[in-house]
Amino acid sequence: MTTDLFERATVTDGGMETDLVFHHGVDLPQFAAYPLLREDRGRALLRDYYLGYAAIARRWGAGLLLETPTWRANPDWGARLGDTLADLGAINAYAVQWLRGLRESALADLPEVRVGGMIGPRGDGYAADDLDAQASQAYHRPQVEALAAAGVDVVTAYTLTGRGEALGIVRAARAAGVPVGISFTVETDGRLPDGSTLSQTMTALDASAAPDHYLLNCAHPRHIALAMAGLTPAQRPAIRGVRGNASPLSHADLDAATDLDEGDPEQFAAATSALDALAPALTIRGGCCGTDARHVAAAWALAAAPRTSDAPDRARRHP
Repeated sequence: MTTDLFERATVTDGGMETDLVFHHGVDLPQFAAYPLLREDRGRALLRDYYLGYAAIARRWGAGLLLETPTWRANPDWGARLGDTLADLGAINAYAVQWLRGLRESALADLPEVRVGGMIGPRGDGYAADDLDAQASQAYHRPQVEALAAAGVDVVTAYTLTGRGEALGIVRAARAAGVPVGISFTVETDGRLPDGSTLSQTMTALDASAAPDHYLLNCAHPRHIALAMAGLTPAQRPAIRGVRGNASPLSHADLDAATDLDEGDPEQFAAATSALDALAPALTIRGGCCGTDARHVAAAWALAAAPRTSDAPDRARRHP
């Protein structure tokens, strides 16, 4: 099964966890946002957060991808928060239902709103700790099935560090009958944390079980550009989305930092816009660590600006 849900230019959100922690003073043990769905204040915070990105989509006549705050809602991370497998199944399903309700109640005027189920890695997204495909499929299957059964439009696995875990997630999604996107993170040299190039990883994954599309996240757009530069012409159209970090620091430096590096929204936007030349089908734009609605708004303002050199192509892909 393959599908293309994102032919339309689509806004998605920024760095939810860093935004909530550093700008709103929210305590997120284990960097997990999903527990916020269990309390009134948490749901109010999340509603305001998502509506901020809806305003950007509304401004530019773009679609919107609402992604569940479930990056940490998998067995190993959930156990550290005291959640059982049953608890996690329930909160993953509720996250989808809650976002579907938000779509119906507050976003009916937007041209297209997709609800995405967000999946995170089993381990630390900043360290190469790749599962083999069989173990990955078994590990991620319950979360994928919970999201799919709740009526999600697509599941996307973010901040993956290697091909084995990605392959297992694709297979779990295929078994559940739901479209799937795979998003890798890269280091400052453009390579995945396991040392492979993006092109090598995509080639291996596509030969076994290709996702519906690829994204890149949790690295500065300049580092993402290094990864994209090594892709073949045939691979480039498979890249549908990008969610870059605000900071150009390495993963190791970010891990050790105690203050938030927000970078500069205009520089972030320019670096994100430069990726158009490397990914002709790039339609999903958002942010990751250190970014917020300012960064994403700046990226969309630049994406929507007319350019005489490639106006016909941009008219197809952008508002």
